Amino acid sequence: MHSDTTSLPRRRITLSPPGVVFAVIGLAALFVPIVTFKPNRIVPGDGVWITTAYDGVAGWLIVAILALLFLTGALKSLPPAVRIVAALAGLLGTIVILGHVATSLIADSARGARVSPAAGLWCMLAAYLLAAVDVLNRLELSLRARWMVLAGTVIVVVLVFASGYLANVSVMMEYAGRQAGFNAAFRQHLVLAFGSLGIALVIGFPIGVLLFQVNGLRRPVLGALNLMQTVPSLALFGIMIPIFGWIAMNVPMAAKLGVAGIGIFPALVALLFYSLLPVVSNTLVGLTGVAPEVGEAARGMGMTNAQVLARVQIPLALPVVLTAIRIVLVQNIGLAVIAGLIGGGGFGTFVFQGLNQSAMDLILLGTLPTIALALVAGTTLDLLVDALNTSPRKRSAS
Repeated sequence: MHSDTTSLPRRRITLSPPGVVFAVIGLAALFVPIVTFKPNRIVPGDGVWITTAYDGVAGWLIVAILALLFLTGALKSLPPAVRIVAALAGLLGTIVILGHVATSLIADSARGARVSPAAGLWCMLAAYLLAAVDVLNRLELSLRARWMVLAGTVIVVVLVFASGYLANVSVMMEYAGRQAGFNAAFRQHLVLAFGSLGIALVIGFPIGVLLFQVNGLRRPVLGALNLMQTVPSLALFGIMIPIFGWIAMNVPMAAKLGVAGIGIFPALVALLFYSLLPVVSNTLVGLTGVAPEVGEAARGMGMTNAQVLARVQIPLALPVVLTAIRIVLVQNIGLAVIAGLIGGGGFGTFVFQGLNQSAMDLILLGTLPTIALALVAGTTLDLLVDALNTSPRKRSAS
């Protein structure tokens, strides 16, 4: 008697090196305190682990589930959709744990108690987020899909904070007590970052075009801008105080025009100085990167030099200029925090108030939205650069 045996193909298990790194970080974070419980906002407080926040089997079951999600993200042999779902489930689960633990601890404590996210929770969030981003990058999503991912992420984050589920977390308690001040600081931060960028474009873009046309000016102008870029940010903000303070006191009408030693005016000027070099240099690089044959072909069609510059060379240089805008905007969102030292407002106000009061929660109230704003702005401009880079190809293909 004869029996036919068929062997099923075995699927080989492969690991993703970045996924393994993120999994190791996440697994280690499971055995580190996830929150810090403090009787008030000043004292250091005590760490709380997952296994102590959830007594008995429940705590270890949660640890096992979170660990399984980390390991799932490290398996390259699994479908990308499974790995992304595992990372997103881990992110959502971590946020749910934070809100539940904070509510439980606050409910059983005296008034004034605080629950702050600890190192374990930050590491877990970072590991899950990086794992999801790693898989998304390897999928090579279309431009429209990436726009949808960005919009969906922003909407979900806004809904989580607007729901009030994290209201008992210390940072949100600081926000609840300073909501009007936070909204004002948000507007001031936008003015500092986008205002300095707008002024830099108005001044720097024509300078870049001039350097493109006059070769002899490139070395001295770029040298001066490079020298300006080497001045430490804190020193530059400090220099603005006596200079503009003297101008406001001695130059007629200067104070009425808003010139002052402290406030938003010197902060805008300092940010402008840091913004000029990227704008000027990238404008020059973008224009010089246009193939000479393109300009010659345009002139052969009867265009003047000004028309070639305006209709051909500048449009082709826009992706590089937009890259400069991204660099400047992300840089200025971060540097605008220092404006809080000279009364410029923005999120830096909370950062330096927290440092003076040794209140970490107040520091986070200033740093977290700054980081979020920089990430959203940088990602948005990256997508715009990709859109400009791909549109000529689509037109040529059609």
